[in-house]
Amino acid sequence: MGFQGVFFDFDYTLGDATEAIVAGFLYAFEKMELPEPQREAVRHTIGMTLEDGYTALTGDNRPERRALFRQLYTEKAAPLQVETTRLFPGAAELLSALKEAGIPAGVVSTKRTDTLEAVLEARGVGQYLVSLTGGDKVDRPKPDPQGLLAALDKLGLGPEGVLYCGDTLIDAQTAHRAGTHFCAVLNGTTTRRDFEGSGLPVDHIAENLADLKAWLGL
Repeated sequence: MGFQGVFFDFDYTLGDATEAIVAGFLYAFEKMELPEPQREAVRHTIGMTLEDGYTALTGDNRPERRALFRQLYTEKAAPLQVETTRLFPGAAELLSALKEAGIPAGVVSTKRTDTLEAVLEARGVGQYLVSLTGGDKVDRPKPDPQGLLAALDKLGLGPEGVLYCGDTLIDAQTAHRAGTHFCAVLNGTTTRRDFEGSGLPVDHIAENLADLKAWLGL
């Protein structure tokens, strides 16, 4: 397949945590006495940090309000993550095939590392991953490449031999800034046209994870 490692974003790439995320937004907005956000509007924030998602929907950039939103969101969403998050079809098969091929696979996400660990273990795929880097492990969130580069460095991998897979332009920017290859996965709200018109390097646009697996020759 030509890659020495394959790394993934999580939300809308490998898994769908929409129910927990929307519930967290609804709860926090109610507690903060804000108008109820629309489900589709919340879905379009997935991939951003929680604080940036809050600001995108409210226009409010005050640090204390952003911090309060994270606190309230977490109260509601955290207990629901393991219960409601599902893997996309083909995720387990893809990760298993990478392990069988001897290709290290990891996750680099804005989601907390402990949440990633709990969700992936509960879905039976934690065993296939050699690296998990959540948003709590970085000072600078994506599209800054800090988390991705740290994950590669820990495994002794150079970016030129690595593929990063994600569902947003934030992920594409992260890969570009890290110097890795990039595969777009159309499991989220970003469209093929969005990726094609972004001006960012994209090695492949996968309709789903089965398409990605086939493209990798696994």
